Amino acid sequence: MTVTYTAEVATCRWFGCFLKLLVRWRGSIYKLVWMDLIAFLFIYYGLNIAYRHFLNEEHQRTFEAVVRYCKFYNNLIPISFVLGFYVSIVMTRWWNQYNSIPYPDSLAVFVSAHVHGQDERGRVMRRTIMRYVCLCLTKVLTMISPRVKKRFPTLDHFVDAGLLVESEKTVMEHLDVKFPNHSKHWLPIVWASSIVTRARKEGRLRDDFAVKTLIDELNKFRGNAGILLNYDMVSLPLVYTQVVTLAVYSYFLTSAIGRQWIKGLKGEDGNEITNLDMYFPVFTMLEFFFYMGWLKVAESLINPWGDDDDDFEVNWLVDRNLQVSYLIVDEMHHEHPELVKDQYWDQVFPSELPYTLAAEPFRDKHPLPSTANLYIPKNETQIFAPPSSLKIDEMGMGDGFGSYDDTQSGIHFTVGRTRSGSRTNRPPSVGSQSSMGTLMGGSMTRVNSVSGVLRRIFTREDSRTDGASQPMYVQPRLPGSASSTSLKDKGTTNQPPGSIRLATQVIEEVDEQLTIQSMRAKEDRPHMATIFGSPPPSSPIPVPKSNNNHQQHISTSAPAAAHVRGEMDVISIDSGSTNNSVNDDDEFTKLKNTREAERRERLMQKLTKSVNIDDNLVAESFLMNEPLNISPSV
Repeated sequence: MTVTYTAEVATCRWFGCFLKLLVRWRGSIYKLVWMDLIAFLFIYYGLNIAYRHFLNEEHQRTFEAVVRYCKFYNNLIPISFVLGFYVSIVMTRWWNQYNSIPYPDSLAVFVSAHVHGQDERGRVMRRTIMRYVCLCLTKVLTMISPRVKKRFPTLDHFVDAGLLVESEKTVMEHLDVKFPNHSKHWLPIVWASSIVTRARKEGRLRDDFAVKTLIDELNKFRGNAGILLNYDMVSLPLVYTQVVTLAVYSYFLTSAIGRQWIKGLKGEDGNEITNLDMYFPVFTMLEFFFYMGWLKVAESLINPWGDDDDDFEVNWLVDRNLQVSYLIVDEMHHEHPELVKDQYWDQVFPSELPYTLAAEPFRDKHPLPSTANLYIPKNETQIFAPPSSLKIDEMGMGDGFGSYDDTQSGIHFTVGRTRSGSRTNRPPSVGSQSSMGTLMGGSMTRVNSVSGVLRRIFTREDSRTDGASQPMYVQPRLPGSASSTSLKDKGTTNQPPGSIRLATQVIEEVDEQLTIQSMRAKEDRPHMATIFGSPPPSSPIPVPKSNNNHQQHISTSAPAAAHVRGEMDVISIDSGSTNNSVNDDDEFTKLKNTREAERRERLMQKLTKSVNIDDNLVAESFLMNEPLNISPSV
């Protein structure tokens, strides 16, 4: 099992909490590198003694040349980059393998909740499903972990442990003989899924959703078990492991020679180096500890299923899974403590949970966000608005269809220019003319409510006249009110009564009013048909006569009157009639008339939308008594 020391480093004081971890032996760097360190020091001191006591002057000069050569080229080995990247990959792989270990707890909860029945058969089903799940994981662990393989070397040991019965062992042995090249770790999951299906047929599973939940959880468990096998079969590339190993060992072999103290050895500044390394290579040994310890960490973590100190305790995992599974699906099945009112029933929730004397110094306050204590001066809290001017008054149509007059509109939006960021009120400019496309800016001031104005606008009725020289529909003016004088701009003489200027809240009020209008019952709104009436029908469309020679190809199963149409069908938009030579009582004719009526209704709606785009063109064509010819292809 991995060496745990988190409890000892929960609080850091004085010189830190890691210093007391340096004296540990299990899982320490000393335990990993002590043999390699002894071998390195043996080589180092062997060369040192031979250089001083057993070599003559000529051989000493040759040895000094080799020392300088190794010292110069030793730094060319990229040991830091190669070793650091390799250890990073190994650590990620090690943690991912631990997260991939499947636990049967969630599946046991699902089985206990969905597989009903307090009788013996229901209990057997629940326990057998969880036994098969634990058997699946144990078989996978025997394939990747030497510890578990030594514990369960054969199927007989599974029978002795209670994970298998004799009949199940016979089935597995028969399949191993028949298909020896494939692992059978998934076989218990298949058996468990079959039990789930049988429980559904017997009514122990109330619905198909419970079946799907259990099957999905079984497949998830099997998938995680397969991931562990994938990690075992596909290791890190061997060439990378070899590169790292060669880099580390070659680096320290050359260091054992290049870090020797020789006569007349000078540093980069030209000064002679002290002979301290002649007795003990201090920094060389520290470098050996770091790099060699890094390599040993990668060696111990690349396969966490072995016997190293930081490997996973898989034998404990096998026992724990079976015990917890049986506890959930059998001992705790459909049982819970008595339902009672908690002590905070009348308070709804407690203001604070009690503290003990030992925990009183650690009473925590509510955490505050990072900007909780940020102070903003009051004079800087005013909203800044860029200089802009806006006036919206497109609600009126003017005296005729060809012109618009802003002064006849019932609603005006006026925004004054401001020089500072504060919200100010300024009177609207006289004769201000702006289009709807102008960007809204500045500040807006409310003068009067707009609810009544919008209600009268959206519920206005049609106004018709019989004269051809006057428009058929004129938008009604807003009636004057008692407040017209006060609402009227002092500098404007042509503004009609009832003109209301809106303020800052006008956008919100308009949105709210539109929402209210949309919730009401559908009202009759003016459209093209109510204004101008139905347009005259277009010219009939000639339809080619059917050839008599093709009559024999008509299916006899079709209605008899389906091909008895005349030379043409004239679609009339105003009357909605279709000239057919077919009997009205015929079902085919009734269906076709219904479809033609629906088509005319869609055509009328499309025509209304297209006319609303440009009212001036429609009004002009109507005043000139020109018919609207609409092609049936619209």
